[in-house]
Amino acid sequence: MMSKRQQPAGWDRRSRVPASRGGPVPSRRRSDQRLTSIGVLSRVLGDAGIAFIAVMAALAVQAYLSVPDSAGTAQALASIMVPGGLVLVAVFLAAVVTANMLRGVYSRHRTYPLPTKLMRLVQSAAIAGAAAGVVLLLLPASFEVPRAAFIGAWVLTAIALPAARWWTWAYRINVQASELREDLELRQDKEQRGAAASEDRILVVGGAGYIGSALLPLLLESGQKVRLLDVFMYGKEPVAQWLEHPNLEVIEADYRKFDKLVEAMQGVDTVVHLGGLVGDPACAWNEELTVEVNLTFTRVIAEIAKASGVERFVFASTCSVYGASDEILDESSEFNPVSLYARSKVASEHVLMELQSPSFGVTILRFGTIYGISGRTRFDLVVNLLTAKAHADRGITVFGGDQWRPFVHVADAARAVALVLDAPGRLVSGRVYNVGSDEQNATLGDIGHLINSFVPEAEYVDSGRDGDRRNYRVSFRRIREELGFRPEWSLVEGVQQVLEALRSGRVGDYRDAKYSNVLYLANMGDSSVYPTTESEYAKGLITSTRETDLVRVGNGQVRSGANGDVAVALKGVAASRQASRRQPLSPERRGAVAERRGAVAERRSVVSERRSVVSERRGGGARR
Repeated sequence: MMSKRQQPAGWDRRSRVPASRGGPVPSRRRSDQRLTSIGVLSRVLGDAGIAFIAVMAALAVQAYLSVPDSAGTAQALASIMVPGGLVLVAVFLAAVVTANMLRGVYSRHRTYPLPTKLMRLVQSAAIAGAAAGVVLLLLPASFEVPRAAFIGAWVLTAIALPAARWWTWAYRINVQASELREDLELRQDKEQRGAAASEDRILVVGGAGYIGSALLPLLLESGQKVRLLDVFMYGKEPVAQWLEHPNLEVIEADYRKFDKLVEAMQGVDTVVHLGGLVGDPACAWNEELTVEVNLTFTRVIAEIAKASGVERFVFASTCSVYGASDEILDESSEFNPVSLYARSKVASEHVLMELQSPSFGVTILRFGTIYGISGRTRFDLVVNLLTAKAHADRGITVFGGDQWRPFVHVADAARAVALVLDAPGRLVSGRVYNVGSDEQNATLGDIGHLINSFVPEAEYVDSGRDGDRRNYRVSFRRIREELGFRPEWSLVEGVQQVLEALRSGRVGDYRDAKYSNVLYLANMGDSSVYPTTESEYAKGLITSTRETDLVRVGNGQVRSGANGDVAVALKGVAASRQASRRQPLSPERRGAVAERRGAVAERRSVVSERRSVVSERRGGGARR
């Protein structure tokens, strides 16, 4: 038997076909020279269709030439078709397809250069015409095959088959050129952003929290310069190992302090807003504080960012905005918030999208229910809490085991933020993304049984509904297709991670207040620790999410449902404010109003000054 080294001359070892001049281009794999079965079938049908159209056109021309008027042409065509025309169609189509197969049009033909392809198609059409002519001559005279139509169909097919291949080739080249241009633009955009990264920083507001403590190392390890703005309510331990990093700048302050907020915006081109009160119980603990922290100052942060020349603003929202639904929901689904926390996020999305512009791109990330270990782990979230209870208390109590939730690991949530930051601004500007995966839509009962499989000694109990009306499954198709996001963690791995952290002592008693947002707030005492300032606008917008049934439409915009419009709700708020102003104010109230007005005036002056500086810089850049 002949070895590979003893193959005859003229035989290409890689493609295993004879290598001849003008022949197919060598390929590393045999499969590269063959179309798939579907591709072959589509080309066969396409060529048969071209031949059929050519025959029918030729028959129609012959009929018209014989009887020019329309009624006579139709009658002549009908007489030509039976039986001679039908025979011509059948014989000619069979001849074209057979000749193409014999000439390798559906196998090796794909690898030929375009001129060779076109020439071989002409040759194939010539062979098909000759073969069909021989068959038609052998048929009995009773068939009365229209010879003029046969010649016309032969010529049309010889022209149409190469023309169709040329058009396909030209279209493919045009698509490839468009893709290359887009890739080049993306590469240039990334290079420009990489160059800008040496000067500009990413401001992470609330970067010492649950998601922030997972995001911070991702950004620093990728070489990004980061500025962290956080009050460190839960201490510095979550990010302690990164505080001395050369690319990290820390501003320890409440983001409701205007001067600190403006200071934090200096030299920043991107803001990631992760701050605020998170979770239904924590937000319900102090509604005024929730409205101020989650909505009023989300708007303030965004306005100051926009005035400071920040180009991109990434906001952490939640899938809780969908509330209760039996359908699979996507980013265009209606809002149905059932808690203050969810309503504050709906209203925040609204005010942020109002600020969206070509120079200020807003991206909203709606996270699923998060689980897993990070620098600041929480045990007030269902997966972590049930796992901790199973480990420590040997009990798994589920309320409403049939309720659906979308889940995502905290590390994957941080990766999604980093992925948005790495994407071109024009791709994610004004976009809303659900963050998670379709595979991790699960019922609370599923979670309980999963944990029970790892802690079999724990008793599983489903106690029925506890008043929590949330029930929703979410589609994550957009973030998967547009950004290529796929979680690296599964629920199984997340439960194992939490159990390992509990068993090793990496995290302490899950009952400790530092692991729960609401318990920590409750232990702080009265709200004077975090004093609030009233915002009628924010309260009105929060209320409007209830009263006007805000729904999500388009690309990140919100409108009202059947009961009215946000503007109507805000007019109502303004009217109630005017009515309240007619009432006499107490001395304490007068002092509070004066203090608030002073704060607003200070904020306006700071923002105005910053705008002037930005305008001067832009004017200088234009002159240069």
